[in-house]
Formats: sequence, structure tokens, C-alpha cells
Amino acid sequence: MRVLITGHNGYIGSVLWPMVRAAGHDVVGLDNFLFEGGTFGADCSPPEAMRMDLRDIQLADLRGFDAVMHLAALSNDPVGDVNPQCTFDINHIGSVRLARLAKEAGVERLIFASSCSLYGVAGDEMLTEDAQFTPITPYGVSKVLFERDVSQLADDGFSPTFLRNSTAYGVSPRLRADVVVNNLVAVAFTTGEVLIQSDGTPWRPLVHIEDIAGAFLAVLHAPKDLVHNQAFNVGRSEENYRVRDLGTLVEQVVPGSKVRYAEGGGPDPRCYRVDCGKLARTLPEYRPQWTVRRGMEQLRDAFQRYGLTREELLGDRYFRIKRIRALQAEGILDETLRWIPRESAVMAGAVA
Repeated sequence: MRVLITGHNGYIGSVLWPMVRAAGHDVVGLDNFLFEGGTFGADCSPPEAMRMDLRDIQLADLRGFDAVMHLAALSNDPVGDVNPQCTFDINHIGSVRLARLAKEAGVERLIFASSCSLYGVAGDEMLTEDAQFTPITPYGVSKVLFERDVSQLADDGFSPTFLRNSTAYGVSPRLRADVVVNNLVAVAFTTGEVLIQSDGTPWRPLVHIEDIAGAFLAVLHAPKDLVHNQAFNVGRSEENYRVRDLGTLVEQVVPGSKVRYAEGGGPDPRCYRVDCGKLARTLPEYRPQWTVRRGMEQLRDAFQRYGLTREELLGDRYFRIKRIRALQAEGILDETLRWIPRESAVMAGAVA
């Protein structure tokens, strides 16, 4: 198959595309390269790629593809809160436009990186894919809107599948330190503190990025009728944790670290547990391989191998919101998260 992966240069995408290519598929990436240069450890050569904003894709760009794996998005609540309209322009309007053009171009399969964050505020109940949506962030709302609109495009010639990923963790060439497990381990490794920003009570479903990538590949290979216009929670049902329990695990994994609760940290309203049984029943050959503890050990060992420092962690390389603000401060990224042409930036005195 010829597969287009949007957001291939991001946190999950940089793990997904090598896996898809290793399975024998012809892979092309599409990315605006906001996080280029934010490499953690050894980078890998990117596949053939379109250096393009998702919002600018045209019909001709999508012709000849059998499938689109759509990951490109503003994928962080703080980023979404800075400019909610931009989040909707990319994650909802631009993404639905991509789906419509893909259908028109004859693309048969679209596999979408949705999120369990669309469940929002749900308490202690285990949630299946039929649960009510109660998102409380622009990011979560955008996922609901995309699923609603694109499900209506499904027909015999166009088959979307919505993978509602649990909160991701794990080592990637485009590491993120602004997701909960990665952040707890990174801060503990560099400071000795397992810093918990809330009161520790919220539930989070968690999944390793390699298991997310495996789910995308399993859906790509699945008979269409099994996954056609279906949503699946991605992860393992037993891998739902309270944040305070994650802190205890980090203490066990990172020698000498101790849990500390940030002053004023109250209960986080984002609280949900998910049941991932539907995907296991539908595609029994797909079996997530990672546990949170193993993922924490992987992170610790990688931080040791590559010498992660506190100064590096405090910088903008591994935090999406910090990176975006740094690019905007340099005058090379505008408020809608579009690159400013170099000539314009030079004229404005932002680039030497």
C-alpha cells in the first residue's frame, strides 16, 4: 500500500512511520516541521515527505494513496488553550477538509489519531466507546467534532477508523516531556523530585507510543468490514492509573527520587478510565506489549544514555508550548501557527 502519514515528524509519527515502512508499505510523510531540531537521541532519516501545513493540502497531493494515517494536530491542552480557534481550524476544520479531499482523491482508508480526552470528566467508571462525551478542552472538543463529521463521509469506497488513544508515553526521536509519564520520570531523573501538579486523584488511561503505532498498523491490515467507521479505545484496560500511583512507580524506578505535591495542586477535572476490550476482541492479533512500569524504565535508561540534564529539560526542545512560544518570539511563527516567510521576518528585524 501507499500510505500518507500526516504529522510523521511528531512524537508518535516518528515511531509510526518506520514501523509502517518495515511492514512493506510505501510511506510518504506530511508535516509542517514545527518541532524539527528537537531530536532526542539518535534521529532516523525521514521518509519522502511533503513540507506543508495541513490546512494547505490540495486534492492533487492525495491522489495515488491507498490510506491516510492522520496524526497531525495541535496535541496538547496548553497549546490548545493559547489559541482555541487555531486548534479548531487545524484539528477540526482542516482535518475534516483533509478527509473530504482524501475521499474525493480515491483514498480508501483513513485511520485517525483520536483521543480518550474526548471523554473528559467521567470519574471512576470504566468507559467503553459508547460512553458519553464530556470534553473540557478545545483539544478534546475538536476530536469529538472530527469523529462526528467524518463518520458521515463513510461509504463503500471510503472507510474511516477512529483510534481513541490513551495518554501516550515512551521514548521517541521527537520526545515530549509534557505528557504525564514522560514528565514525571524526566523531572525525577534530573531533580530527584517526582513532582505531582494535582492532588494525585485523577485517573489516566496510558499507552506506549509503540503500542499506538501497532494499533494503526493492525487497523491498516484488518479486513475493512471489521473496522469500517468504528471507534476503538487504544491501550490496555488494566493500564488505568491514578496520578498518585504513577508517582509511587516513579519512586521505585528512579533511584533516590521522592514524591512531592506542588503547592495549591487541587483535583484535576480531567478524570477518566477506559475499557480497551473492543479492539482486543475485534483484532485479536493486536496485543499491546508495554506496561507503564516498563515504559518508565525505558525512559530512565534513555535519559541516562543520552545524558538528559535539568537545563535541557527546562528548555523548549521537549515542551510543545515552549517551542511554539520560542518560535513566535523569534518572529518566524505567527499567531495562527503558520511559518512567517524569511523575507518578511528579516524585514521585521526578527531574523539576522
